[in-house]
Amino acid sequence: MRKFFQDIKADIKFKTAGPGQKLAEPPRERAPKEKPKAATPKSRQGPTDEAQMAAAAALARLEQKPKPWLPSSQDAIKSQVKKELLAEAAASESGLSTDHKSPVSAVEEETAGLSVSGVYFVCPLTGATVRKDQKEAHIKEAILLHSSRDPVAASIMEIHTFNRDRERVKLGVETIAKYLDNIHLHPEEEKYRKIKLQNKVFQERINCLEGTHEFFQAVGFEKETLPVPGQETTEEYYVLKEEVLTKLEDLKDYKEQLLSSEPVKAQLDRQICVFKPSPQAAQFELPHDFYNLTAEELKREQRLRTEAVEKASMLRTKAMREREEQREMRKYNYTLLRVRFPDGYILQGTFYAREPVSVLYRFVREALKDDWMPFELLAPGGLKLTEENLAFNECGLVPSALLTLAWDAAVMADIKASGEEQKGSPLKPELLSAVQILS
Repeated sequence: MRKFFQDIKADIKFKTAGPGQKLAEPPRERAPKEKPKAATPKSRQGPTDEAQMAAAAALARLEQKPKPWLPSSQDAIKSQVKKELLAEAAASESGLSTDHKSPVSAVEEETAGLSVSGVYFVCPLTGATVRKDQKEAHIKEAILLHSSRDPVAASIMEIHTFNRDRERVKLGVETIAKYLDNIHLHPEEEKYRKIKLQNKVFQERINCLEGTHEFFQAVGFEKETLPVPGQETTEEYYVLKEEVLTKLEDLKDYKEQLLSSEPVKAQLDRQICVFKPSPQAAQFELPHDFYNLTAEELKREQRLRTEAVEKASMLRTKAMREREEQREMRKYNYTLLRVRFPDGYILQGTFYAREPVSVLYRFVREALKDDWMPFELLAPGGLKLTEENLAFNECGLVPSALLTLAWDAAVMADIKASGEEQKGSPLKPELLSAVQILS
C-alpha cells in the first residue's frame, strides 16, 4: 500500500512541473553498471482488497445516513439551510485538485494592501457573509434548497426575488391572486379550478415569471392535458386537485403571502473595525467593488478626465464644475468611511453611497460605551454634518472619507466639573479587543 502512494506522488511530481520548468523524469530503478539498459519499471499496484472493502463500507454508510427533518420554526429553517450550504461548500472545496490555489489564499493575495478586502453582504436566510459578486448565487441556492422543506414559501421567494422587473412581478402576482380568489369564492364552479396554459393572459403575465409554475404546483395544481370541446385537439391546463377544495382557507393564506412578500435581499455588511491612532488614516486604497464601472472603464475614465482638465480647466464655470462632480459621485455604489475620535482611535465601516448621513451617526452611536453622549461629525475641512437627511454622495463623502468626531463642549464641561471625566477609549470593549494597526 505504501508503494502505491509513493508511485502516485512521483507521478504527480512528474506531471505538474511549473511553466518553463523541465519535467522531472519519473523514478526509475537503477540498473547494474555492467548492463546500461534502462530497467523495466514495475507495474503499479492498486489498493489492497482490504482497503477497497473499507472504502466501500464507508461510502455505503454515508449514502444510508438519513437526513434530519427540518423543524418548523424560522430560526431552525435558517440554521438548517446554513448547515446544508456549508456542507456542500466543504464537499466542493475538498474535490479541488492540489495544484489549484485555495479561494481564501486567492482573495488574500488579491486584496493585499487594500483598505478593505471588498464589499460583503449577509444572507438573511443563512446568516452567511458573502462577497458582492457571490450574493445573488448564494441567495438563489438558499431559496432552492428551502424548496424541499417548504415549497410554497420557496416558490413565493422565487417569484419576488428572481424576477427583476417589479412592475411585471406586481401584475403577475395580482393575476395569480385573482385565480385563487375565484376558487375561494366559487368553489363549486369547475371552470375556476382549471387554468389554460396557452391562455394569452397566462402567457403574458405569469408564464414569463420565474417561480410561478413552482407556486401553482406547490399550492395544489397539477398539469393535465384535456381535449378541446368540439375539436380533436388537446391543450394543457393547471387543474386544482380535489383534496385542496377541503382546505380553501390554506389557499387564501397562500394568496395573502404571495401579495405581501418582498424580494429576499442581502444586507450590506458594515465590516466594522477599529484602528489604533495612525497618520495614514486619510489614505484609502479601495477595491473595484466600490465602483459602478469595471477596472478597464475606470482607467479610461481617469485618462479622459485628466485630458479634459488639462484642456478646459480655465474655461469651465462653477456650475459646470459642480455638474461634473455630481457625475463623478454617481460612479460609486459604496463608500468607506472612517471616524477619528479625540483619542486618535479610528472607527471604520462600509456604507451605500446613497445612504443618509443619519445612518453614520447611528453607526457611531452604536459603537460607544455611553451611547447618550452627544457629539458632532466633521467632514474633511472641518464642515459640520448637520443635514442628516443628505446622502453621502451629496456631501462629497464618496468613495471614501475621514471624518472627525467632536464631543458636545457644554456636556464635556459639565462632566469635567463633576469629576466624572471619562477614562480610556469611549468605544465598546468588544471593539477594542479586536483593534487593528492601519497599514
